Amino acid sequence: MKAHADKAKLDRLFPAMRELQELATKHGINDIFQDNGGKLLQILILTGLKALPKREGNDAVDEDGNEYEVKSVNKLLTKSFSTHHHMNPTIIAKYRRVPWVFAVYEGIELQALYRMSAKQLEPYLGAWERKWHESGGKDINNPKIPLKFVIEHGAVIPHE
Repeated sequence: MKAHADKAKLDRLFPAMRELQELATKHGINDIFQDNGGKLLQILILTGLKALPKREGNDAVDEDGNEYEVKSVNKLLTKSFSTHHHMNPTIIAKYRRVPWVFAVYEGIELQALYRMSAKQLEPYLGAWERKWHESGGKDINNPKIPLKFVIEHGAVIPHE
């Protein structure tokens, strides 16, 4: 196989990506190319939050020890935030204990950050819980929170 003509450009840019990964590692993100790592790094730095290391728990914590759920969306691809692939009462209970930070992107460009309390998200949390019980305890596959709902009800987090 023969390398693409853009290989020289990739080789030129790669040291900056290594530097970005070093910054991400400092903030607890092991791979900027996995699980929205680069976007999470930006969100953490702009909000002053710190990443929580465990995958099963919440995503971040502030300097006072308050945990947060962090979600991002690329509005060029979808108009809703993904949640959890196995939504059930345990996950819903976790979501009810913390405030949320929502990041809205166009591609890789951050457009807005919003903060919402779990109470503000109760219309969705309650509906998912009812659906889980009505289905006989079948986990819900990745229910969504509409971007429109977040824009209408969330508090803008300044990030400039």
